[in-house]
Amino acid sequence: MNMDLKLQRQEIDKVKSLPNTQYFDQKRLGQSIISSWQRSKDAQIPDDRSAAPLAKVSIYDSSLDQAMQHCADDLTQIANTSSMVIAVADSTSMIRWMRSSPQMRSAAEKVHFVQGGQWREDMVGTNALALSLRTRQSSCVFSNEHYMDSIHDWVCYAAPIIDPFTKQVIGVVDLSTKWNEHNSLGVLAVERCASIIQNALSIVQQPQLTLKCFGTSQVFYHGRLISLTPRQVEIITILTLCKQGMTLDQLHQALYGERKVSLGTLKAEMSQLRELLGGMLGSRPYRLLLDVQADFLNIEQALDADCVQSALQYYTGVFLAKTDSPFLMAWRDCIESRLSEAIFKIKETDILLKHIAYFPDAMDAVERLIELIPAQHPIHQLFWRYQQQ
Repeated sequence: MNMDLKLQRQEIDKVKSLPNTQYFDQKRLGQSIISSWQRSKDAQIPDDRSAAPLAKVSIYDSSLDQAMQHCADDLTQIANTSSMVIAVADSTSMIRWMRSSPQMRSAAEKVHFVQGGQWREDMVGTNALALSLRTRQSSCVFSNEHYMDSIHDWVCYAAPIIDPFTKQVIGVVDLSTKWNEHNSLGVLAVERCASIIQNALSIVQQPQLTLKCFGTSQVFYHGRLISLTPRQVEIITILTLCKQGMTLDQLHQALYGERKVSLGTLKAEMSQLRELLGGMLGSRPYRLLLDVQADFLNIEQALDADCVQSALQYYTGVFLAKTDSPFLMAWRDCIESRLSEAIFKIKETDILLKHIAYFPDAMDAVERLIELIPAQHPIHQLFWRYQQQ
């Protein structure tokens, strides 16, 4: 047995035995691990939890799912040759794909490190997968740095998966093995896995449409930024939200409402848009004939999974701020309401502070911070005065 690793485990146990208030005085462990321990305690995870909760994996054929079809063999070979288990999770920390070497298969199944396993920090505590999603950086969680006792025999390396076009974090890849097999090159290995997946994403996303509608609108087609009019962006967004397609009258109502705009004007818009999309726009009903990735779909998915941090990652500004489409304005009101409701359930002040740093007018986040911060804390009075302005 590697004595250095054994001593490392003993050192972690010593720090864990200290009162919470002394955690942050320790220089021997990374700040991200210490902070994660505290959040895990605050989440009140059941003491007897020994496996991640399981959920049914929805089949929505995302770009991440498609990329895995391209690189599954390469990643499986890495897991087998290194005697490790490899897992790919989406932005909500749910494992969507997993392969294991024979040496790790039983251990992985026992703790639900399998497809459908929900490895959110507030569900299972400190783990590399959730930590990388939170920090957007590579991470290593060694042995008893994990929160659940059942994975104290593990060492896990994780790296975020970056969308090559939008540059947003859309998932995470994790390589895990037993703690006594810990290797300083583990982080490099998992970063290589992330690179393989990102290369596959570049391939599968080329014939797709990628929409960014929060903040400054952007549309990528075949991986390239294309120039569309605001009205064309609105049309694509409506058809993305209504995958079953729409008749000309339905689309006209969704786009213009009661405004007196002729059907002929909309037909002309559709003809121009069909040409810009290389004919990938069907008619009778009008519908998109290609897969679409969109930040607003990602936010919906994150909120459905009760993963507010992921939802806020995609919230980079008001959704189509200048639209006058009654359908899109109603959708915007709905998603803003859902997001605000989720914000009032957040228990971690750092998430709220980060959101306010980007959006100072987010009064729901300010109000939630006032609720969470002790009244005697100086920053409480600062936010209280800000709220009164």
